[in-house]
Amino acid sequence: MNGVITSWDLSVGVDGPGTRFVLFTAGCPLRCQYCQNPETWRMRDGRQLTADEIMDEIGTYRRFISVAGGGVTISGGEPLLQPRFTAELLRRSHDSGLHTALDTSGLLGARATDAMLADTDLVLLDIKSFDPATYRRVTGGPVEPTLRFARRLAGLGRPTWVRFVLVPGLTDAVENVGALARFVASLGNVERVDVLPFHRMATGKYARLGLTFPLADVAPPDQALLDRVHRQFRVHGLATT
Repeated sequence: MNGVITSWDLSVGVDGPGTRFVLFTAGCPLRCQYCQNPETWRMRDGRQLTADEIMDEIGTYRRFISVAGGGVTISGGEPLLQPRFTAELLRRSHDSGLHTALDTSGLLGARATDAMLADTDLVLLDIKSFDPATYRRVTGGPVEPTLRFARRLAGLGRPTWVRFVLVPGLTDAVENVGALARFVASLGNVERVDVLPFHRMATGKYARLGLTFPLADVAPPDQALLDRVHRQFRVHGLATT
């Protein structure tokens, strides 16, 4: 089976537990204003590889990531744009005894079969905002498919980490954060919320691609704002990082 990817990398702690082999698939239906990986937007910019080739590459790191308590994370782009390819990699990694994680916006959650999710030990669910108007402003898309997928994951009891990018003046409204916190707390399967401070590190990447970074003039959140948002999640009994 073939898929289209942009790259792979090793990471620690942020893409699932332990040291992870992270595969970045090509193609994404959203255009988040703070996206750090614009090179993954279009499938035609990726390269085609077989599942066998990817599994061979994972195999070269298997001992290292196993000893480090890690596993394999399928990210992007949006992995659910290529559901069969993603499902194959998750199944084969899971069957080989590696911890598996799926990093997704949830927009295409309906494409994830129950069998795929059974092979997924952890879902990294990016909920960009709770308020529909804010979500569309951030991403260009609707929030309801993501919320529907979150409820489905809860019904299946799939362990989930929610990711929320905190952008001053864009996603930081008290009402937006509070509504998201209440929703996430109601699910019962969310192990933690990663509050990710916005940064401008991708500005140079956008320039190299001939693109304009939409938030080039926005400053990262200060400590007071970070503390407030963490409190808003924690007051509902949610662990945050």
